[in-house]
Amino acid sequence: MKILVASHTYIVDLNCEKLRSLTHLAPDIEVTVVVPKQWNPGGVQSKKIETQPKKEGRFRVVPISNFSQNNQSLLSFGADIMPLLREFRPHIIHVEQGAKSIGYAELITLNRVLKLKAKNVFFTWWNLPYKVKFPLSLLERYNLRHTHGLVVGNQDGADILKDHGYRGPTCVMPQLGVDEHLFKPQRQPDLATQQGIKPTDFVIGFVGRFVEEKGLLTLFTALTKLQNHPPARPWKLLLLGRGPLKEKLQTQAIRSGIADRIIWIESVPHDDVPRYINLMDTLVLPSETTYQFKTLSAAGWKEQFGHVLIEAMACKVPVIGSDSGEIPNVIKTDGLVFPEGDAAALAERLALLMAQPEQQQTLAELGYRRAMSEYTNRALAERLLAFYQTLF
Repeated sequence: MKILVASHTYIVDLNCEKLRSLTHLAPDIEVTVVVPKQWNPGGVQSKKIETQPKKEGRFRVVPISNFSQNNQSLLSFGADIMPLLREFRPHIIHVEQGAKSIGYAELITLNRVLKLKAKNVFFTWWNLPYKVKFPLSLLERYNLRHTHGLVVGNQDGADILKDHGYRGPTCVMPQLGVDEHLFKPQRQPDLATQQGIKPTDFVIGFVGRFVEEKGLLTLFTALTKLQNHPPARPWKLLLLGRGPLKEKLQTQAIRSGIADRIIWIESVPHDDVPRYINLMDTLVLPSETTYQFKTLSAAGWKEQFGHVLIEAMACKVPVIGSDSGEIPNVIKTDGLVFPEGDAAALAERLALLMAQPEQQQTLAELGYRRAMSEYTNRALAERLLAFYQTLF
């Protein structure tokens, strides 16, 4: 099977592991990844990324000239994509730019013009209800009508596209897996000492952006409740990340009397993130939906997946998440879920793990097994290949 994947995501080599894994599943699988030659993710003020070709056995990355250098929906490719399609003649054309993507429409059209007879597949993360106005409605209708298979990062996204008329095969799975060689259980006694963490401390962790929709204000309120009703074990909060909410969080921590329990880690290289996750007794993702469903406004946000959850699970760190977006489907019964914005419920979940070390260990083991069986790059590659095979 010859698979062509087009996306700006795979400019980053680390993101290619799932696609590399596809070529290891069978000797007849070839994967060609089309990426834009130039990409400028931060807009006009940031430095452009100049992509380079790469070939590793039956896996290769091919930069193609592109229009739009920082908008995935507007991304489309130059004429140099045509000889690549003629030469490679893929069985699957998989575009990861969304339902209203110009690039997807372009590749659908080239598939037809060049008579490749490939199956058209696209991926999307979008999980908020939306209305499409002319002329985008025509573009989306064209794309959905010629789609043979949908891969979507969350169940909400699958339901929304069904409402927009898509009736074909669907596979719900994240775009990227977890690297089990990097994210793995590994004690960090020296790092714990360096951060002032004692063996008796229960470490509550958060990794991500310091913004209101990530629910950090609710987390701080929950921790204040723990402060007022001391749990069985002393605790500390380890925050790994940065963002505009930091000053407000610091002020709230001082007012609540918990400032001395908080460890702030601005940011670390990706390879160091597992070391800090391994300091945690639980990782909390208290995301909060900001989308206004009544108005169907384009503004707002809802958790699309929560990749840090599977990274923690791979490190045998039990997870607690809100019920925003895809989080409950990621955690299922292998962690704890609470109603988003409910600080009292979150405090109860934290107190439960502090008081019951055996429950903490059970959830750690359950989460680890699910991460290894469902969310490694190899596991995602196997699921994706099985989905491709159903399209023929």
